[in-house]
Amino acid sequence: MRRVLILCTHNSARSQMAEGLVRAAAARLGVALDVHSAGTEATRVKPEAVAVMAELGVDLSGHTSKTLWDVPDAQRFDYVVTVCDSAAAGCPVYPAATQRRHYPFVDPSGGSLARWRAVRDQMKLQFDAFVQALQAGEAPPPGHLDSPAVPVA
Repeated sequence: MRRVLILCTHNSARSQMAEGLVRAAAARLGVALDVHSAGTEATRVKPEAVAVMAELGVDLSGHTSKTLWDVPDAQRFDYVVTVCDSAAAGCPVYPAATQRRHYPFVDPSGGSLARWRAVRDQMKLQFDAFVQALQAGEAPPPGHLDSPAVPVA
């Protein structure tokens, strides 16, 4: 089973949503993945993330914010995906076998639910493509897919 780690700064929004999206896509496509998310520091999972993911049938209500050191076997991942520039800059070094991807997304924190939904929808496109590539035996997209603009508010 391949292991995937999604990193962000606080593990409160983007990385939590990405974890849920990757798990949902893997279940839908029959791809065996062990998926985790973490932050460079732990805070709390934002209720807006829980709400917009519930709209897609993805339950984040039991998720907690955690750091990399709270993740089991934190140095053994097949893929490490950063979803913000801060996490990409602060990401620890992984063994050569670990493939890194950087898919930066706008931080929806403090924005309207429309902004949260727009970021979620961009992430869904990106992580569906990620899991579809794994299903096909291909390398996941090396960078961020083009997607519609996110509302400012």
